[in-house]
Amino acid sequence: MLINEKLPLDLAKFAQEDQVLHLSGASWSDYEKLESPEYSQYLISYFDNQITIMSPGRNHERIAELIGILIEAYCEKIDLLYFPFGSTRLKEGEQVGKEPDTGYAFEVDKEHPDLAVEVNFTSGSINDLTKYRYLKIKEVWLWQDLEIKFYYLDDGSYRQITASFVLPGIEAEILTKYLHRGFKESPLNIKKDWLIANPEDN
Repeated sequence: MLINEKLPLDLAKFAQEDQVLHLSGASWSDYEKLESPEYSQYLISYFDNQITIMSPGRNHERIAELIGILIEAYCEKIDLLYFPFGSTRLKEGEQVGKEPDTGYAFEVDKEHPDLAVEVNFTSGSINDLTKYRYLKIKEVWLWQDLEIKFYYLDDGSYRQITASFVLPGIEAEILTKYLHRGFKESPLNIKKDWLIANPEDN
């Protein structure tokens, strides 16, 4: 599989939109070859003999970064210990590999995060939940179509919830409104308003 003939993706488009490359008929060993530093700028996943390589655009990065900022601010406000995973590659046997936009374990550190965050603009889909189901990630936040939705793993499948179970007090509809501000405003101002709206006794 001639990966290097297909990479890097078109960096002229990188600033504004995600770019995605799908490689079918791939093996797990092909996937593991993409763990080298030269591919660190990409988010890479593997499932059902397909490798997906994604180069995130500017808006993607802004939303993903803002979600992380607001999660950490909320944890600091309620004094909840958190352990960031960032885009650490998560694996389950040789079946599934996934690099979330960010992820967190809470209260104590764990092998896998309690929460994974997936940002989709021109890439990905709700089918990413299948990969997270194999990884047994307790909760997934999926940004798609300009809104964030929360999914909780219940009896082996994800169901949509309106408020987070792992971070009680955070509602998807309200968080979406703050994330919309991220396209034009500094995260500093958004974070300040977020903390005021989420007092410690909530």
